[in-house]
Amino acid sequence: MTATSTPSPRPALSKLRLAAYALPALPLAAMTLPLYTFLPTFYAESIGLPLAAIGLTLFLVRAFDAVNDPIAGWLSDRWRPAFGRRRAWFALSLPVLMLGVWMLFWPPVNAGVGYLGLWSVVTSLGYTGCILAYTAWGAELETGYKARARLSGAREAVTLLGTLVAIVIPFAFGWADPSAFHGFAALAVTLVIALPLLSAVTLSSVPEPKEHSSNRVSLRDGARHVIANKPFVRLACAFFLNGFGNSIAATLFLLYCSDRLGLEDYRGAMLFAYFLAGVFSVPLWTWIAGQTSKHRAWCSAMVLAAIIFSPAPFLPEGSLIAFTAICILTGLCLGADIALPPAMQADVIDVDTATSGEQRSGTYFALWSLATKLSLAVAVFAAFAILDWAGFSANDGVVSTAFGVTTLGFIYGWGPILLKLPAIALMWNFPLTEASVQDLRDAIDARAAAA
Repeated sequence: MTATSTPSPRPALSKLRLAAYALPALPLAAMTLPLYTFLPTFYAESIGLPLAAIGLTLFLVRAFDAVNDPIAGWLSDRWRPAFGRRRAWFALSLPVLMLGVWMLFWPPVNAGVGYLGLWSVVTSLGYTGCILAYTAWGAELETGYKARARLSGAREAVTLLGTLVAIVIPFAFGWADPSAFHGFAALAVTLVIALPLLSAVTLSSVPEPKEHSSNRVSLRDGARHVIANKPFVRLACAFFLNGFGNSIAATLFLLYCSDRLGLEDYRGAMLFAYFLAGVFSVPLWTWIAGQTSKHRAWCSAMVLAAIIFSPAPFLPEGSLIAFTAICILTGLCLGADIALPPAMQADVIDVDTATSGEQRSGTYFALWSLATKLSLAVAVFAAFAILDWAGFSANDGVVSTAFGVTTLGFIYGWGPILLKLPAIALMWNFPLTEASVQDLRDAIDARAAAA
């Protein structure tokens, strides 16, 4: 086949099918925010576990993920059941995830670090299987540079709606009394109902994407291709740094509001405002990416977020209006943070497919998921360890030192900024553009047609 006869990119998904694909993102997001942001605080404040013990336990769970996630990604690429390798893996992971969420979100009042660790591992196993299959499925559904941003934007807009659900339910019920039917128990009930129902719509109406593999590579050769994929390494490093910074802010948000600003009663409302602003910003950043490029749009959002966030350590106690403004303005930058990197991840997978001959989206999204989890775990471990050293305590029965509260403000406010700056430097001149991605797609199609 000659270069002139290579197939053109197929039409983008219809709006109806795009919506059907995006549905499971709502319950998946509704469990993700509490899992990494609220639950550590819940287990510290209500269950009474020490901050340092929680941080270490979750860090060890992420160390387990460092082994589990790449294996799961490799298996999902190699297993080809009749139902579809992405769809089957997604469906089989759902029951594991629902069991883990049920136990983790509704713990007994005497739960210890062993309980937290065990059910965090089970939840992680189910979540890894679901999310890597789901994101790889989306990456393979669309092949165009702008179409991928559109799909990612739709999925992440629904993700933000799910995040709003995750804020409303826990805060509406509260979680001060772990022996009562608290907010996380209510969320657990909601999730085990919504996740299978919405996923069933997706599984029955969204097709398995066409596979473009023209070759099979060994595990060793596959690892060599990943390491040699310079755009992926560059994107993964930037994503980890930015995610590390965002995770610090997410982990410490509740503590910063209550113990630093004295605004405990407004925590839910401000978090809701932040993510609601993110919902409205996704179409804006998707449009900006289409006018410029995905990497420049993402960098611009990170720069704006760093500028807006910089006064946070210096806000006096009771700064409701000022901090609400920071939440809304940084929320408007959130749409780029969550929608554009996954769209770029689909592009860097094309680099591997063009060189190795095998479409290994599962492997790449497993590494992507691992980077996300590691950034969250390192943030919890590092932030909680430093706060514990500084004399800060989340337990109502222990008075924090003034130095501990001040340290909380600076870690929360400037930690994310210091990590976003090198991420911006890495991504500003990212090499994959719309033209280069189209060249990769042409090469992949030609190679597959000749195989």
